[in-house]
Amino acid sequence: MDRQVLSLTWKDFIAPEFGWSNSDYGLITGFFSLAYAFISLFAGKFIDWAGTRRGYIIAILVWSLGACLHALCGWGAVRTASALMLSVGAVSVWMFMACRFVLALGEAGNFPAAIKVTAEYFPKKDRALATSIFNSGASIGALLAPASIPWLASKYGWEMSFVIIGALGFVWMGFWMAMYDQPEASRHVNEAELAYIRQDDKDPLPSSPLKGEGASIPYWHCFRYRQTWAFIAGKFFTDGVWWFFLFWAPAYFSDQYGYKSDSPQAVMLLSVLYLIVTVLSIGGGYLPKYFVEHHNMEPYSGRMRAMLLFAVLPLTALLAQPLGTMSAWFPAIIIGLAGAGHQSWSANLYSTIGDMFPRSTIGTITGIGTMAGGIASFAINWGSGYFFDYCATQGQAFHFLSFEGKEAGYMAVFCLCAVSYLIAWSVMKTLVPRYKKIIP
Repeated sequence: MDRQVLSLTWKDFIAPEFGWSNSDYGLITGFFSLAYAFISLFAGKFIDWAGTRRGYIIAILVWSLGACLHALCGWGAVRTASALMLSVGAVSVWMFMACRFVLALGEAGNFPAAIKVTAEYFPKKDRALATSIFNSGASIGALLAPASIPWLASKYGWEMSFVIIGALGFVWMGFWMAMYDQPEASRHVNEAELAYIRQDDKDPLPSSPLKGEGASIPYWHCFRYRQTWAFIAGKFFTDGVWWFFLFWAPAYFSDQYGYKSDSPQAVMLLSVLYLIVTVLSIGGGYLPKYFVEHHNMEPYSGRMRAMLLFAVLPLTALLAQPLGTMSAWFPAIIIGLAGAGHQSWSANLYSTIGDMFPRSTIGTITGIGTMAGGIASFAINWGSGYFFDYCATQGQAFHFLSFEGKEAGYMAVFCLCAVSYLIAWSVMKTLVPRYKKIIP
């Protein structure tokens, strides 16, 4: 929800106040992705060093603070611009970029910590399902956001929507501090459960919280392994697709159909879109477990077979714009299917780390891959902003597959999103054709 506040308020609340263009918004979202990418390169190593409990507390604290800080841009941008005789729009963009940097600083620790916890608490055959369940939080947040954030912005001002949503993170931090500990030290885990968790280990009952982690791989040595590059490729080719849909879907329905983000039509369209993502993506985490238990496949092979199926689902994005000429519900449903394919893909992609790397290095590898995904997200979000402005100015002079102007721009980006997963799967399968555990 912290990520969604900006995408649901910029077009109809912030842009009219500061005079933002698509390029301005693309620059802000692209900068967030670039900062997220750079910080992720080190965030995973920090989580491995600090541990999941302490590292995640720090991450939640920073990203919640960063989310709340956005509210200061409303008053601060105008005051600063007047004092320095600069344009309000330019100053507001820089201030939002600064706040997005703080948000990225905290959020970069989220997935390394979450994937490390999954590897701590679940055997390999269950990790994709566990990952899809926690990863559905992003979809549930995106589902709740259209019904709540525009309403908060219209009733209390867009500044308060950042404060209220950001403050929820501090509540979650309290739950994390009170409830989480490693399974060997947790009062909620008995010996039978611990044996189930550690069924992939030679010694299923480690005598200390650190035993069973495996020897840590030096940071720069991680890049020597094809498995690392396979994960990097999987993230690089696909993360930008999810971030594009997340950041641009509200603007798409506003641009193409005139539905402002606080209108009932936009709320319904976005809610249905993310409801499809939420429901279907959880089921996607079960598929590799089915292959392992019913077809006697080892976890990595089952995971790759499932990922191939999920890579086909985003091809439906090719139909979003053509069918959208009949009704806005077609692209809403189709983007929902593509998003569900991504979340199912992502859950299994993250789980490949635990398949092949020791638990002591999971956070590090997650951070490295997230860095690659962030770079791709920067490129697609920053590039889309400038591309859409260009298409709009060209009007009928710009053609793509029977579409003109900005509609042609959306069609071109949808095509790119549609084929990205099959490219990613092919590269991963080439780099790591079969399961091979890394033993440092």
